[in-house]
Amino acid sequence: MNPSTSTRQQGIFSIAVLVAALGYFVDIYDLLLFGIIRKQSLRDLGLNEEMVGAIGENIISMQMIGLLIGGIIWGIMGDKRGRLSVLFGSIILYSLANIANGFVTDTTQYAVIRFIAGIGLAGELGAGITLVSELLPKERRGIGTSLVAGIGLTGAVVAYFISQVFDWRVCYFIGGGLGLALLLLRISVFESGMFQHTKKLAVSRGDFRMFFNSASRFKKYILSILVGLPTWFVIGVLVSFSDQFGKSFGIAEPISPGKAIMFAYVGISIGDVLIGLVSQWLKSRKKALFIFYFITIVFMALFFLQKDGSADRMYLICAGLGFGTGFWAIFVTMAAEQFGTNLRATAATTVPNVVRGSLPLILLLFKGLRGTMSYATAGLLAGAIVMIISLIAASFTKETFGKDLNFIEE
Repeated sequence: MNPSTSTRQQGIFSIAVLVAALGYFVDIYDLLLFGIIRKQSLRDLGLNEEMVGAIGENIISMQMIGLLIGGIIWGIMGDKRGRLSVLFGSIILYSLANIANGFVTDTTQYAVIRFIAGIGLAGELGAGITLVSELLPKERRGIGTSLVAGIGLTGAVVAYFISQVFDWRVCYFIGGGLGLALLLLRISVFESGMFQHTKKLAVSRGDFRMFFNSASRFKKYILSILVGLPTWFVIGVLVSFSDQFGKSFGIAEPISPGKAIMFAYVGISIGDVLIGLVSQWLKSRKKALFIFYFITIVFMALFFLQKDGSADRMYLICAGLGFGTGFWAIFVTMAAEQFGTNLRATAATTVPNVVRGSLPLILLLFKGLRGTMSYATAGLLAGAIVMIISLIAASFTKETFGKDLNFIEE
């Protein structure tokens, strides 16, 4: 491309990176809030202990289905109307939905509004990563996107501490208010120059069918999804239901899933920043990814080797699991780097949300296995299946470090 049409490049501490990071911070706060206040809120709505578990799984599945649908909607919009339109539209939708969550009176309302919130939450990360990837020089792209995720993921930690101080309904109001306040910062962010140039070309933009009408694109798309599966197995199964696993392991002390999520996300935040530096040092996305896969496997083994342990040990292992799965930013960046500018936002937004949307399927696998074996054994086998799938997918994924993003999909 002619230099005159190239995108305006910015530093890793630019306003675009800051706004994307803060947007993801609010996104993660709202995304993980239900898992943190699940028990408190469902008990307050009149559910007994058994129903809290079953209904909780259903509600989180509804939220994840919303993420899956929203990922497609916002991804297409990001390539058709621009990255900034998604950053504005998605945050308005999920902020209003979270405020509405503070007024629910039954579990049906709760599930429907979490579904709507899921649709809104789906747009934030993909659009932010796409925008930052296109604005930063390729040599610093991985560090910039890792900073976005590393800062953003601390939203889960803040959500936990706020849940310890305020009623669960107020926690939702705070999340919605933070999102609406962030809109003021968004005004100062510039659109991607690559996207602006692509708008002038006679090419198809945001056509979701393009992932399926080419064998090579389809392969890249499926592999991009499969490499991220361990992230939501760890958070959606091991950490979110750490209280149930604790009972299965014979841990006498009660385990707080909210506290486990907080510890996991401290680890994820550190891991997401570190993996960007590791990737930069190794000049490879894939090598860094395999290192963090290995760390995840080690802590999964420690998780299932617990017997008559303690709550503190469980929380530390959850932090280790979080650190190992702190490859979320690199995984989404790899997805963005695989595809041309006219399809990049669709890829970067749908891929992480298909991974999030896979959680109901992972939960179905986990439930099915529980019918024939113990709770802990079912979790171990489900985890082994997920890790094997991701390791195979990563081995077939092409290296994208330093790739020039100034191209389009024909």
